[in-house]
Amino acid sequence: MPHPVAHHTAARLRTIREQWGALLAAVETSPASRAWPPVETRAFLHTGSTDEGALMVADRAPLVLREHPAPANLDALDAGRFVEQQVFDLADTLAAAVQHAGPHDARRWTYQDPGAPDARSAAGSRAHGLHWACVYVEARVLDEDTAPELLADGTLVSAPFATLPEHLLAEAARVTRACEQRIARIVAPDAITGSRTLPTPCPGCGGALTVRAAPSEPPMVVCRTGEACGADTGRDARGRRAWGWPACLPLLLTPEAPNAGTPRAA
Repeated sequence: MPHPVAHHTAARLRTIREQWGALLAAVETSPASRAWPPVETRAFLHTGSTDEGALMVADRAPLVLREHPAPANLDALDAGRFVEQQVFDLADTLAAAVQHAGPHDARRWTYQDPGAPDARSAAGSRAHGLHWACVYVEARVLDEDTAPELLADGTLVSAPFATLPEHLLAEAARVTRACEQRIARIVAPDAITGSRTLPTPCPGCGGALTVRAAPSEPPMVVCRTGEACGADTGRDARGRRAWGWPACLPLLLTPEAPNAGTPRAA
């Protein structure tokens, strides 16, 4: 059974993939004071759309390979470059330690090759973008494909990957936590530090919602009603209904919850 740290790391990698489109959209959109993400981006965040045209992104090339002559949001571009570089370097590190897959195995991570004839070939697996890198790292963290395999002709071959050492699992957890936090600072900057009450009522009971976060953690939204709240979500250590990252995004980005209950009487 995978280590609990592996599950948390895999969840962070999925969050990075899910919010990557929002970060790319932010690169092309000027942030407004106290009103980020902008109106045109909020619909994308709520629907989870992956329409590349709507994102106004030239292509799927990694940010480190793409030209940005005049980005509208330098903080978003810096965050994107940071996340991409960190995840790509992490994939390199894990591949060097545990990868045994052959050159024709689609699961294999390919390193950069400065001597390749074109930029895309020189980038190796990085040319496939952040999503593929996250999928690769997640599989290594969860120790997938670490058992011998039977080929179609009946030949038993060695496992394409070894199990991940504990020190590299810890490194993957550190990197993915930092990347998740950088994305959160762009997508929901007002929610990153401190504690404040949201204008959005609780979708379960109509009570007050509080957003809480620390510099080292993504934001969390908590219902102040307490144990009596029946919202369809988990509870925090004090028994209150709580929405972690990224489930809290719809509550952070809308002035009113779509299915809010009737507010409690004073």
